[in-house]
Amino acid sequence: MDLVISSATASTIERAAIDAVLGPATDGWRGGERTEADHHVARAGQAFRDLRPRLLELLHAVNDAAGWVSPGAVNEISLRTDIAPAEVFSVASFYALFHLAGPDLRQLHVCVDAACRAAGSTDSSLPAGAHASPCLGACERAPVALLIEAGTPAVHSLVENAIPTTIDAVLAGATPIPESAVAASVPQSGSADLVLLRRIGQVDPLSLDDYRAHSGYEALQRAFALGTTATIDEVTAAKLVGRGGAAFPTGRKWAAVAGQPVFPHHLVCNADESEPGTFKDRVVMEGDPFSLIEAMTIAAFATGCAHGWIYLRGEYPRAMATLQAALVAARSAGLLGDDILGSGFSFDIEITRGAGAYICGEETAIFNSIEGYRGEPRNKPPFPVEKGLFNKPTVVNNVETLINVLPILLEGGAAYGARGTEGSAGQKLFCLSGAVRRPGVYEVTYGATLRELIELGGGLVESRSVQAVLLGGAAGSFVGPGSLDMPLTMEATRAAGASLGSGVVCVYDDKVDMVDQVRRIAAFFRNESCGQCVPCRVGTVRQQETLTRIVTGTRPDRSRADELALLSDLGQVMKDASICGLGQTAHNAIDSAIKLGVLS
Repeated sequence: MDLVISSATASTIERAAIDAVLGPATDGWRGGERTEADHHVARAGQAFRDLRPRLLELLHAVNDAAGWVSPGAVNEISLRTDIAPAEVFSVASFYALFHLAGPDLRQLHVCVDAACRAAGSTDSSLPAGAHASPCLGACERAPVALLIEAGTPAVHSLVENAIPTTIDAVLAGATPIPESAVAASVPQSGSADLVLLRRIGQVDPLSLDDYRAHSGYEALQRAFALGTTATIDEVTAAKLVGRGGAAFPTGRKWAAVAGQPVFPHHLVCNADESEPGTFKDRVVMEGDPFSLIEAMTIAAFATGCAHGWIYLRGEYPRAMATLQAALVAARSAGLLGDDILGSGFSFDIEITRGAGAYICGEETAIFNSIEGYRGEPRNKPPFPVEKGLFNKPTVVNNVETLINVLPILLEGGAAYGARGTEGSAGQKLFCLSGAVRRPGVYEVTYGATLRELIELGGGLVESRSVQAVLLGGAAGSFVGPGSLDMPLTMEATRAAGASLGSGVVCVYDDKVDMVDQVRRIAAFFRNESCGQCVPCRVGTVRQQETLTRIVTGTRPDRSRADELALLSDLGQVMKDASICGLGQTAHNAIDSAIKLGVLS
């Protein structure tokens, strides 16, 4: 029998959106007209199972076309995929970018985190019709908003200078000013010292010829000449570690997957940089997309992967368009697909578009999301190198980690590893935002100090003084002005009780309400917890409530010391017992703020 959550039926627009993804219904078992034969024979069992990974694509298609995912659309997707309506709704309701409350043909999501908040964008300042949004990954242009206009095709655009007058105009139907050129996000553009960012602003990001004229695909040819084992050896010699925050040795991860006897192996590029204050991967994908494609091809060759996925933030429309065009160009030139560069190696890449869930930056949550489920993390072990995407050995690296592979192969792993410090080798991208004159993505060799990075960004605006700096994003820590001479290395920040995390450096001057910033971080983690495990689901709620009581003094029967002790205990429980990094780090920034005296 057919399973439905209501008697609602899909609209013509919704059916057309679903057909655009799956093709027209062909028989009664695929949502078409039921025939006499369909009453006696069930068909397409495996075909239905193969459709599960397309669920996010279907939900995006409907949401983009109709402005929401209606009960009728849920029923239609269920009929076409054989996924129970409750399951379809469960997945749709997990992601913030899917609108479920009714059609909204012009949705404006206004960032209220980190740099945008410091620039005056707060929940209470938003006019009717605007939605408060977590960080949109465009902090160098703060304050910003994301406009989604439903239709065929839908239009997604970043709104810069999202001050009240701009927001009012957009809500009234005004067309946003075109987005700034990506080169503006790299103030160092053109510098001869750059390694990872050297092409951004200097070449046409959509020109494969330009890319190849600037050493493009030389690293891949070098990998083919070395072979798989020697390629991994070079990455290991370079002492490259993950640049997303976990800092796991990349060569060890690649070797673990390459040695797995179970096939196929899969490669996933984590481009869901949802950590507030982070935007470096977006800038790379918009300004130098072929570098990511080449690096993924090298990683796939070294680890025996025939297929790769880029899990891309749903809030990155320009990166999506740029990557799609670059993938087409690479395939046309024989740089993706069968027998790449005559090597006998075949590999291709597809993009899975995220839908607004911070938790999907966690590597196992990405697997569930790609597979068409709620983006909830998995228990480990087993680890992804053994059982990852589709339960097969999987390599997961973020964008910055992958593009480091190109200079490693071009100059040699030992030479690359000699730069920086003993514990932090090579180049690092930092997302500098907040109260600096030239916010943007900066590339430095590990070991530069926090003060030097801020000076590279032009120093503070209006001769203000540093009140605090957020390192590593909401999951990182605040440091005070006394830490400005701290080297930006993993070992130095660890010794200081902080973390580089994803490379966030958000500078707050003495005008910023730091108590408000800390309360927003608590609200962020409460909102973004996936709810799967009790320590995080309950702990983030209690953390926000306790912090609010401390700030507002609404619990006179409890001493401040008792409330602070409770807050500390909550943080320790989340750190010790949460399934994934979200709950384990949800107290870090709050704890550091207390130590800095922000709440005194």
